[in-house]
Amino acid sequence: MYNPPLFREGDKATLNAMIRESRLAILVSNGKDGLPEISYLPMLLDETDGANGSLLGHLARANPHWKTLAETGKATVIFKGADAYISPNWYPTKQVHHRDVPTWNYEVVHAICRVEIFDEPARLRDVVARLTDRHEAGRADPWTIDQAPADYIEAMLKAIVGVKFWIEELRGKRKLSQNREPVDRQGVRDALAASADPGDQGVLRSMRELHEKKQP
Repeated sequence: MYNPPLFREGDKATLNAMIRESRLAILVSNGKDGLPEISYLPMLLDETDGANGSLLGHLARANPHWKTLAETGKATVIFKGADAYISPNWYPTKQVHHRDVPTWNYEVVHAICRVEIFDEPARLRDVVARLTDRHEAGRADPWTIDQAPADYIEAMLKAIVGVKFWIEELRGKRKLSQNREPVDRQGVRDALAASADPGDQGVLRSMRELHEKKQP
């Protein structure tokens, strides 16, 4: 990932928060044909597991990605945050010199990991139950794994493979107009505030948090 120093985010608490807020991860690893293998899956972060924490998820047993993961032993897990198109018209300085072009603001975390594959029924059930509890939380009538027949859950667990990713390094990028003058950053925030787009609102919240944190 191209990551100039101005946009680099190295605060571990911030990066872990970004991981927790990202609902669907992108799993990337080297494939046998020279092309990357890519899968999409929800993940659980355990910050206390190991030196840098770990990630838990599962893949369909029919998905051959887990077999190459077992061979390569390494992977990158990508957690994408909010993103927003940034128009040059939002910069007050553009009205002076017109030397501006469009860009994109976004946040992302890359977790560089060692891989462990497992298929013990108890571990698989634990991962499924924890993922379910996380994403059902807050619903009026949350579904739990115990609501399904035991034999059905047993069959479903046989159709998946567990994946655990031991985090070796986190690489974070928060491109949030840090390269612009304060007046232009305010112009971007004002424009995003007027938008109803969820991505725009996410970037606005991040810009406010980042820039206010850096105020003396």
